[in-house]
Amino acid sequence: MNWDRPTPFVIDLAVTSEDIDGLGHANNAVYVTWLERCAWRHSQSLGLDLVEYRRLDRAMAVVRHEIDYLASAYEEDELQLGTWIVDWDQRLKMTRQFQLVRPRDGAVLLRARTTFVCIELSSGKPKRMPAEFVQGYGPALLAAQGGGL
Repeated sequence: MNWDRPTPFVIDLAVTSEDIDGLGHANNAVYVTWLERCAWRHSQSLGLDLVEYRRLDRAMAVVRHEIDYLASAYEEDELQLGTWIVDWDQRLKMTRQFQLVRPRDGAVLLRARTTFVCIELSSGKPKRMPAEFVQGYGPALLAAQGGGL
Protein backbone atom coordinates (compact mmCIF):
# COMPACT_ATOMS: atom_id res chain seq x y z
CA MET A 1 0.00 0.00 0.00
CA ASN A 2 1.21 3.49 -0.81
CA TRP A 3 0.71 5.29 2.51
CA ASP A 4 1.44 9.00 2.92
CA ARG A 5 3.57 8.32 5.99
CA PRO A 6 5.44 5.28 7.33
CA THR A 7 3.99 2.59 9.63
CA PRO A 8 0.32 3.55 9.96
CA PHE A 9 -2.01 1.83 12.38
CA VAL A 10 -4.50 0.25 9.95
CA ILE A 11 -8.03 -1.09 10.19
CA ASP A 12 -9.98 -2.90 7.48
CA LEU A 13 -13.43 -1.64 6.55
CA ALA A 14 -16.21 -3.06 4.39
CA VAL A 15 -18.80 -0.70 2.92
CA THR A 16 -22.29 -2.05 3.62
CA SER A 17 -25.72 -1.11 2.31
CA GLU A 18 -26.32 0.85 5.55
CA ASP A 19 -23.39 3.13 4.67
CA ILE A 20 -24.88 4.16 1.31
CA ASP A 21 -26.87 7.37 0.89
CA GLY A 22 -29.38 8.50 -1.74
CA LEU A 23 -26.57 9.35 -4.15
CA GLY A 24 -25.39 5.73 -4.22
CA HIS A 25 -22.12 6.10 -2.35
CA ALA A 26 -20.96 6.01 1.27
CA ASN A 27 -22.40 8.99 3.12
CA ASN A 28 -19.91 11.57 4.36
CA ALA A 29 -21.07 11.06 7.96
CA VAL A 30 -20.04 7.40 7.73
CA TYR A 31 -16.47 8.46 7.05
CA VAL A 32 -16.45 10.37 10.35
CA THR A 33 -17.60 7.20 12.11
CA TRP A 34 -14.73 5.31 10.47
CA LEU A 35 -12.22 7.93 11.64
CA GLU A 36 -13.47 7.59 15.21
CA ARG A 37 -13.35 3.78 15.02
CA CYS A 38 -9.77 3.81 13.74
CA ALA A 39 -8.58 6.30 16.36
CA TRP A 40 -10.28 4.35 19.12
CA ARG A 41 -8.82 1.00 18.02
CA HIS A 42 -5.38 2.58 17.85
CA SER A 43 -5.79 3.95 21.39
CA GLN A 44 -6.89 0.52 22.59
CA SER A 45 -3.83 -1.08 20.97
CA LEU A 46 -1.69 1.36 22.98
CA GLY A 47 -3.31 0.21 26.23
CA LEU A 48 -5.63 3.20 26.54
CA ASP A 49 -9.09 1.67 26.45
CA LEU A 50 -12.37 2.79 27.99
CA VAL A 51 -11.59 1.06 31.29
CA GLU A 52 -8.32 2.97 31.55
CA TYR A 53 -9.98 6.24 30.53
CA ARG A 54 -12.55 5.81 33.29
CA ARG A 55 -9.93 4.81 35.85
CA LEU A 56 -7.92 7.93 35.05
CA ASP A 57 -11.02 10.17 34.71
CA ARG A 58 -9.58 11.38 31.40
CA ALA A 59 -10.37 11.02 27.71
CA MET A 60 -9.27 12.45 24.39
CA ALA A 61 -12.23 14.37 22.89
CA VAL A 62 -12.50 15.60 19.32
CA VAL A 63 -12.44 19.37 18.92
CA ARG A 64 -11.80 19.61 15.17
CA HIS A 65 -12.06 17.46 12.04
CA GLU A 66 -10.50 18.55 8.75
CA ILE A 67 -11.59 16.16 6.00
CA ASP A 68 -10.77 16.10 2.31
CA TYR A 69 -13.16 13.76 0.50
CA LEU A 70 -11.20 12.74 -2.60
CA ALA A 71 -13.23 9.88 -4.12
CA SER A 72 -16.37 7.91 -3.35
CA ALA A 73 -16.68 4.53 -1.66
CA TYR A 74 -19.38 2.17 -2.88
CA GLU A 75 -21.27 -0.79 -1.43
CA GLU A 76 -19.07 -3.88 -1.08
CA ASP A 77 -15.83 -1.88 -1.37
CA GLU A 78 -13.09 -3.24 0.88
CA LEU A 79 -11.10 -0.35 2.36
CA GLN A 80 -8.17 0.29 4.65
CA LEU A 81 -7.97 3.27 6.98
CA GLY A 82 -4.59 4.24 8.40
CA THR A 83 -3.83 6.70 11.19
CA TRP A 84 -0.78 8.36 12.68
CA ILE A 85 -0.33 10.58 15.70
CA VAL A 86 1.49 13.49 14.06
CA ASP A 87 1.58 16.14 16.76
CA TRP A 88 0.96 16.58 20.47
CA ASP A 89 2.00 18.91 23.24
CA GLN A 90 2.03 16.23 26.00
CA ARG A 91 -0.37 18.42 27.97
CA LEU A 92 -3.76 18.96 26.32
CA LYS A 93 -3.72 18.57 22.52
CA MET A 94 -3.03 15.73 20.11
CA THR A 95 -3.43 15.57 16.33
CA ARG A 96 -4.01 12.49 14.21
CA GLN A 97 -3.74 12.19 10.47
CA PHE A 98 -5.80 9.66 8.51
CA GLN A 99 -5.70 8.19 5.02
CA LEU A 100 -8.46 6.00 3.56
CA VAL A 101 -7.51 3.79 0.62
CA ARG A 102 -9.21 1.24 -1.60
CA PRO A 103 -6.59 -1.49 -2.09
CA ARG A 104 -8.10 -3.01 -5.26
CA ASP A 105 -7.23 0.09 -7.30
CA GLY A 106 -4.97 2.03 -4.92
CA ALA A 107 -7.35 4.99 -4.84
CA VAL A 108 -7.05 7.40 -1.92
CA LEU A 109 -10.62 8.21 -0.92
CA LEU A 110 -9.98 10.54 1.99
CA ARG A 111 -7.31 12.41 3.91
CA ALA A 112 -8.15 13.90 7.28
CA ARG A 113 -6.73 15.47 10.41
CA THR A 114 -8.43 15.37 13.77
CA THR A 115 -7.45 17.45 16.78
CA PHE A 116 -8.21 16.05 20.21
CA VAL A 117 -8.11 17.71 23.63
CA CYS A 118 -7.69 15.83 26.89
CA ILE A 119 -10.72 16.24 29.13
CA GLU A 120 -11.64 15.22 32.62
CA LEU A 121 -14.55 12.80 32.22
CA SER A 122 -16.25 13.81 35.47
CA SER A 123 -16.43 17.49 34.53
CA GLY A 124 -16.08 17.52 30.74
CA LYS A 125 -13.48 20.28 31.08
CA PRO A 126 -10.00 20.33 29.52
CA LYS A 127 -7.46 18.79 31.86
CA ARG A 128 -3.78 17.95 31.57
CA MET A 129 -2.93 14.50 30.22
CA PRO A 130 -2.01 12.02 32.93
CA ALA A 131 1.39 10.31 32.81
CA GLU A 132 -0.30 7.16 31.46
CA PHE A 133 -1.39 9.07 28.34
CA VAL A 134 2.10 10.46 27.81
CA GLN A 135 3.57 6.96 28.20
CA GLY A 136 0.92 5.29 26.03
CA TYR A 137 0.59 7.77 23.17
CA GLY A 138 4.22 8.97 23.19
CA PRO A 139 5.81 5.97 21.42
CA ALA A 140 3.12 6.17 18.71
CA LEU A 141 4.04 9.76 17.81
CA LEU A 142 5.31 9.65 14.24
CA ALA A 143 8.47 11.61 15.09
CA ALA A 144 9.24 9.11 17.89
CA GLN A 145 9.15 6.36 15.25
CA GLY A 146 11.67 8.24 13.10
CA GLY A 147 9.00 9.15 10.56
CA GLY A 148 9.29 12.90 10.94
CA LEU A 149 6.53 15.43 10.48
